[in-house]
Amino acid sequence: MIVLLQLFYEFFKVGLFAVGGGMATIPFLYDLAERTSWFTQMDLMNMIAVSESTPGPIGVNMATYVGYVTGMNQGGIISAVIGALIASLGLVTPSIIVILIVARFLKSFRDNKFVNASFYGLRPTSAALIAAAGLSVAITNLLNLDLIKSGTFTIDAINYKGLILAVVLWIFTNKVKKTKGLHPIIFIIISAIVGIVFSF
Repeated sequence: MIVLLQLFYEFFKVGLFAVGGGMATIPFLYDLAERTSWFTQMDLMNMIAVSESTPGPIGVNMATYVGYVTGMNQGGIISAVIGALIASLGLVTPSIIVILIVARFLKSFRDNKFVNASFYGLRPTSAALIAAAGLSVAITNLLNLDLIKSGTFTIDAINYKGLILAVVLWIFTNKVKKTKGLHPIIFIIISAIVGIVFSF
């Protein structure tokens, strides 16, 4: 029961402060992994991959995943389902509260200079959170952090397979005219197949 309350509380905080959408939740999840040991950094990478390739908002998908895994560790499938529901509810509750407040008062504050200024202030914050999340994912996937932390930065510290795949995907999604208009799900499926074939 205490773990479920903690799940709700932690994801309530994530939902309250992760301004800018699902990718903005990733820095908060890194911090959550460090503080609670509910999941590892590698688990987080797997969560991101699963959340990005499944329907729905990435933040909610990740909350559901963390809640499920945490609940499963506490006591089986029933606990896992309850954990998934509690974590997801914790994440979306702040948004529901804020939306209800905004909907109630938006008309009277629509032209308020302080409200406009606060929204302009939130934009760079959101951009920074998303950029930090992207950088964290890239570093974790393209570098062997254990080797780097041990102080032996050698050629083995670079994940060449991941780096090559990232460059190839970037070229096909940005530079090749015939493929850059393709739906992202095609690149996700191709990446999954490449990962299986080449034992990533």
